Parts: sequence; structure tokens; C-alpha cells
Amino acid sequence: MEDGGVEATTSGVLVLAGTPIGDPADAPPRLSAELAGADVIAAEDTRRLRRLTSALGVELSGRVLSYFEGNEVARTAELVELLRGGARVLLVTDAGMPSVSDPGFRLVAACVDANIAVTVVPGPSAVLAALAVSGLASDRFCFEGFLPRKAGERGTRLAGLAAESRTQIYFEAPHRLAATLAAMAQAFGADRPAAVCRELTKTYEEVRRGGLGELAAWASDGVRGEITVVVAGAPEPAPTTDPAELVCRVAAREAAGEDRKSAIAAVAAAAGVPKRAVFDAVVGAKPRA
Repeated sequence: MEDGGVEATTSGVLVLAGTPIGDPADAPPRLSAELAGADVIAAEDTRRLRRLTSALGVELSGRVLSYFEGNEVARTAELVELLRGGARVLLVTDAGMPSVSDPGFRLVAACVDANIAVTVVPGPSAVLAALAVSGLASDRFCFEGFLPRKAGERGTRLAGLAAESRTQIYFEAPHRLAATLAAMAQAFGADRPAAVCRELTKTYEEVRRGGLGELAAWASDGVRGEITVVVAGAPEPAPTTDPAELVCRVAAREAAGEDRKSAIAAVAAAAGVPKRAVFDAVVGAKPRA
């Protein structure tokens, strides 16, 4: 192993670097050194990269290449060849950590397959920053990225998450925020607590907290900026022995993608009843031929 725990190979190293989500002063100290020393810098937006390096006072000596959704497939192969030749390639996106709803995953996977070392420069994260300031439970959470743009697909995705007990974090475009919050209110309930985090670490940072219905009404007037939405997880169901309610709870878990056996076990544990009682309720609820 090399210093820093990176596996030694005969090829170069891919460095994933987190970049500020707003304030350039949040840049990790190692970022400037990596920018200055990289043989190749692959950037989601080369203009934003230039603005960042100017703010940090960094002179680039390496080759700068664009790496974004439109050219990711072709450029991944090019970058892997450069890495095979011994180059130190630094990957940065517009903001935050590469691969998190941004280009990067494809390149990392290709490097892993080619036994090319991959390391990371940790940095700011809109996901964790929003979770921290949301005021919602942070002991268990899941990141869902961007929801589907089409209303039907978005509704289906949210219906599958309605029973999710972990705090949920989403990215959303400002012009779709009102529709997304309204869809969440319909799927999760208008009173489900949530927080809309806008322009984190920037001049006009704002965190709006409230029920999903209230937040949807607020967003209907239009919202600008980079948006991260944090939604409280579904409350644990109250204990019950009512067969019809047990059947409904199993059905909700199955709709969310859980297999029936696991759903029955989870519902039985939450209700404090034997698994057999839940199983019998589910079987008894099936329409008879």
C-alpha cells in the first residue's frame, strides 16, 4: 500500500475531489495542491473550474478536459488510457463530490475494472449539509437524488417510498420544486415534516421548514437557486392486532419493493404479534375463487 492507503499499481491514479457547493473558502486544503499538481483535470464545466482556481489562487499546469453527461462515455475511455500511461487524473464537478448525482461513477467503475488506483479528496457535500441543518433525524437516512421528471413516474417512485422510515434527501431543480413538493404531500401526507435548503453556503442561503403541504404552497410562487429537499421518514406504525390493518401494512411494504416474507416479519415485529397471525390475515384477505 502507498501512503494514504491507495493500492499501488503500475498505472496512474484517479483522484476524486470534492469542490465547494457555494463559498470557495470551503475548499479542502488538499484541493489546491491536487489542482496544481495533476497531469490532467477532468471538469464537468471548465469555465467553473477556471473561476474556482482563480478564487483559490491556483495555477494549473496540467491538461484540462471537459467531462460531463454528454461526453462521459467517450471521455471515460480516453481518461482510462491516460491513467494506464501513468497520469494523475483529477476529477471535479461543478459542486460537491463526483459520482453523487454528477459524472464520475462510470469512470470509477472503469478504473476498478482496470485495476487503476482511485483515491479521494473529501470535501463539501450538499447532502450532508442539508441533513445537518434540516432539524430532522440524522441517525438513519437515504439519498434519492433527482426524482423522475414525468409526473406519473415521479408519483410511482414516491409511492414506493411512502413507508420508508429513514430521513430522505433529494436534489431538485428550482422550476420543478413546487410540483415535486405537491407530489410528496400527496404520497407522504401534507403534514409530513420536511425542509427545503436553498443556496447552501451562498449569500442568499435559506432553510425553509414545515409540512410538505405548507412548503408546496410556499414554493408555488417560484423559487430560485440550488435546492436540496430533506423529508422526515415515515413514522413507525402504532401497534395493532386488527387483521385488516395488518394486511394493509404488508401491502404497503410490498408496494415499496419488499418481498412478502420480509414484509410479514417486519409487520409482525412492529405490531407485537406472531408472524403466523399476520400470514393468516394476508392469506385470509385474498379473494376466494
